[in-house]
Amino acid sequence: MKKMVKGEITVFLSLVFLLLLTLVGALLESASIQLAKNERRADAGRAVESVFAEYQKDLLERYGIFAIEGSYESGTMSEENILNRLSFYGAENIETEIAAIRYLTDQNGKEFLRQAVEYEKMKTGAAAIENLTGKVSEWKEQELKANEYGKENIETSKELDQMLESEKEELPAENNPLADIVDIQAQALLNLVSPEGFTLSSKAVKSEETVSNRKLRQGYGTMKEKDNGAGDTIFFNLYLIDKFGNAANKKKNTVLDYEMEYLLGGKASDKDNLEYVIGRIRILRFAVNYGYLLTDKDMQMEVDTLATTLSAVFLSPEIGPVIKHALLLAWAYGESLTDVKTLLAGKKVPAVKSKESWNLTLDGLLELAKNRSIPEGKETEEGNSYEQYLQMMLVLKSKEELSMRALDLVEMNLRSGMEKTFFRADACVSGADFDMTCYLRRGIRYQYHILYQYQ
Repeated sequence: MKKMVKGEITVFLSLVFLLLLTLVGALLESASIQLAKNERRADAGRAVESVFAEYQKDLLERYGIFAIEGSYESGTMSEENILNRLSFYGAENIETEIAAIRYLTDQNGKEFLRQAVEYEKMKTGAAAIENLTGKVSEWKEQELKANEYGKENIETSKELDQMLESEKEELPAENNPLADIVDIQAQALLNLVSPEGFTLSSKAVKSEETVSNRKLRQGYGTMKEKDNGAGDTIFFNLYLIDKFGNAANKKKNTVLDYEMEYLLGGKASDKDNLEYVIGRIRILRFAVNYGYLLTDKDMQMEVDTLATTLSAVFLSPEIGPVIKHALLLAWAYGESLTDVKTLLAGKKVPAVKSKESWNLTLDGLLELAKNRSIPEGKETEEGNSYEQYLQMMLVLKSKEELSMRALDLVEMNLRSGMEKTFFRADACVSGADFDMTCYLRRGIRYQYHILYQYQ
C-alpha cells in the first residue's frame, strides 16, 4: 500500500499563480478586443474601397480621371448617397461621418489638374518634357517681344493715320497704298486668313452655366495635399493637347469644335475663341517677322525706295523715315497673316524666317492691301504647326484658369456629347476622410478614421 504524501502551497505562490492567470486572461482579452477592432476596421476599409471603386466610367475612359459621381446618376448630389453606399458594402453597423471631402472643382480644379498630370506622366514618361523645358523661357521672351512690337505697330499706325488725314486733299482717293495698309489692319482677321475649304464653326455655349462661371459646391476639411512638381505645367499642357481638339484637329462628340481655343480664349462661341487665338498667333509671328526684316538689307533697300517715292508724293521728304517704319511694320504684319493662314491649312511655319522661307514680296503686300487677299505660305518640313503654337500659348496661361476651363469642356461633353445629363463636375468626389465609430462587446467604443484618395 502506497504511502500518501501531503501536498501544500504557500500563500505567496498562490498569489503569483493568480497574477499569472490574470495576466494571461488580460492578454487574451486584449488580443480578442484588438482582433475585433481589426475586423471592424477591415470591414470599413473594404466598404470605402468598394464605394470608390464605383468611379464614373465615362469620365475615366474619355479623360483618364477617377472620381465618384456623387448623385449616382440621379442628378441630385448628396453626401448621404455616399454614406448609404458604405452601409450597402458592409459598414451598416458603423456610425460614419464625413470629416473631409474633395471635389474635382475644389481650389480651381487642383485635384483635376493633379490627376491629369499623373495620367500624362504615366502615358508619356519624363523624356517627353526634356525637349520642351528649355523652350518655355524662350516662348515667354517671344511673348514679351510680341507685345512690345505690337504696341509699336499701333503707335506707328496712329501716326500714319493722322498723317494721311492731314494730307487727304493732296493724296489720291484711290490706289493709295498707305491708306490701304492702314485699312487692312482694321479688317476682321478671320475673313482674311481662313484657308480654302475651311468651314467656320457656329457652335456656342451659355457661359453662365459653365463650371468656371457658376457657383460651385465646395469641399471641406483637411486632407493631405500633393504639391506640384517642376515639370507639372508641361505635363498638364500635354494632357490638354491630348484630350481636347482644335480648329486643325477636331474631336468627336464635343459641344465646341475648337476646344483648345476655348481653353485659351474662354469665349462663349467657337468663332470668338478662334479669333482670339489667331490674333495671338499673329502677334507672335509679327514679332519674329519684324525682327527678321530688320536684319535683311536687301528687303530694307526695297522699303527705302518705296518710302522715298511715297514721301515725294507727300512733298515732304522729312517724313520718309516714318513711312519706312510704317512699311516695315506693315510688311511684317502681312507676312504674319500669311503665316496664320498657312498654319490653319495644316502646314508648318519656320520658327524664324529666312530669305528662302519668306512668302510675301513688297509688291505682294501692296496687292494684299488693295485686294484683301492673303496668299497661303509655302509647304515646309521644318517649323512649328498650329498645334505647337497652341502649346506655346498654353505655357503663358495660368494652370488654374486652364484647369477650370478644361472642366467646363469635360462637363459639357459628358452631359451633351455623351448624353450624361446628370453629370456635374462639382459633384465628382476625388477623395474623402471618414470618421467612424463602432461598439464592441461590453460597451467598448472604438473610434478611427479612414482616408481614401485616388492616386
